[in-house]
Amino acid sequence: MLFDRRRLLSAGPAALAFTGLARHAAAQAAGEETYVNEVHGYGPLVRDPNRLLDLPEGFTYQVISQSGDTMDDGLFVPGQPDGMGCFDLGDGKVALVRNHELKGSSALHRNLGPGGLHQERISLLDPAKAYDTYKDGRPLPGGTTTLVYDLNARRTVREHLSLAGTSTNCCGGHTPWGSWLSCEETEQTPADSDVTRAHGFVFEVPARATGLVDPVPLKAMGRFDHEAVCIDPRNGVAYLTEDKNDGLFYRFIPTTPGRLAEGGRLQAMAWRGAPGADTRNQEARAWAVGDWREVVWIDVEDVESPNGDLRQRGHADGAALVARGEGIFWGDGELYLTATSGGPLRRGQILRYIPSPDEGRTGEDRRPGRLQLFVESADEKTLNMGDNLTLAPWGHLVVCEDNYSEDIRNHLKGVTPDGKVYTIGRNVFTGNSEFAGAVFSPDGEVLFVNIMYPGMTLAIRGPWTSVRI
Repeated sequence: MLFDRRRLLSAGPAALAFTGLARHAAAQAAGEETYVNEVHGYGPLVRDPNRLLDLPEGFTYQVISQSGDTMDDGLFVPGQPDGMGCFDLGDGKVALVRNHELKGSSALHRNLGPGGLHQERISLLDPAKAYDTYKDGRPLPGGTTTLVYDLNARRTVREHLSLAGTSTNCCGGHTPWGSWLSCEETEQTPADSDVTRAHGFVFEVPARATGLVDPVPLKAMGRFDHEAVCIDPRNGVAYLTEDKNDGLFYRFIPTTPGRLAEGGRLQAMAWRGAPGADTRNQEARAWAVGDWREVVWIDVEDVESPNGDLRQRGHADGAALVARGEGIFWGDGELYLTATSGGPLRRGQILRYIPSPDEGRTGEDRRPGRLQLFVESADEKTLNMGDNLTLAPWGHLVVCEDNYSEDIRNHLKGVTPDGKVYTIGRNVFTGNSEFAGAVFSPDGEVLFVNIMYPGMTLAIRGPWTSVRI
């Protein structure tokens, strides 16, 4: 969903009154429910008197950053906060590196960038530190910000722009070596918009950087509509999703683990013995919930192609189709990813992948990796277009919904190890914007999450270990 700063500022005091800690009063009826739980979870949601986020009894939220705030570098916190990583800085402090999904070709999104509604602060941003500029020389609005938060004092210590001049930075993923991989969900070029460079790449942002990083595109990881990435900490292999209904699921085998800029080999997933398989179950059912498929990986050529045809060429070579691959997160020897428009209802799937013991090496054919259809929505009130996701300390998934319904609110959902869904939170703010960037603090006490409109980063606390299944 796309919103602009004018709407935020014109919303009046209610839109800006969420600073500090918002505590829920005694439990009360939450009105008409817009969700269905398959297990108990944390019980019914309690109506938020501030009309922002309904949570179960005993849970609280704190707004720790808001779009339009002034950062320590003098720039504005940009709008459209999306994917986010959390990194331990020691002494009770964490760094949150946030994407801002601002499209370089959108005049509306330009207004939401760090320079401000009238570009009044854009001179504070050195164009030489931006990956790309418009033809008038001003940097594109997309990129990342880094927020340092003190878990003990429960306050934001500082914020700054950390990646500039990119476009449509949707999700990404953290690395085991302490950086955030920011993914561009676009393939725009100077031929189709007012930009000066091609887009559709991954950029690396060290979490401890105190200013703008050098914007180096990791071109060997492919040029396509990137959504998210996760890293297998055992071997450095990266797994990447593509937000297209006819998208693919990729892996990147680095030449040197931990040094992505040195290049590597990009491959696309295929079902073993079924080239060109369709995992989506949209028109015809190819598999059922709980089914497993052995996979093979196909080399993808010309990964920087300006034609935006990587997925079509990969599918023609046998790669399997995935319905809008979005969030992806590494677990305990396995990963989970969302296929946001998968299933007969097109309301989403969650896939689980267990790599081969010989992943990316000789012997992989004998013991191939396996893919499972873990969850598939049969009711939009149970799961409605899951997007970003993370693994909770208690072993469940936390999934951010991103639907465009006028009637069914976006929720934070929990998913048990056996694929049962329950509700953690509900967006009740005007606009029903998506949740994004869910990630836990290192101690597991705080769930950080973004609400794309009006552009807020929240810290949620509560009795996480009391979940009931």
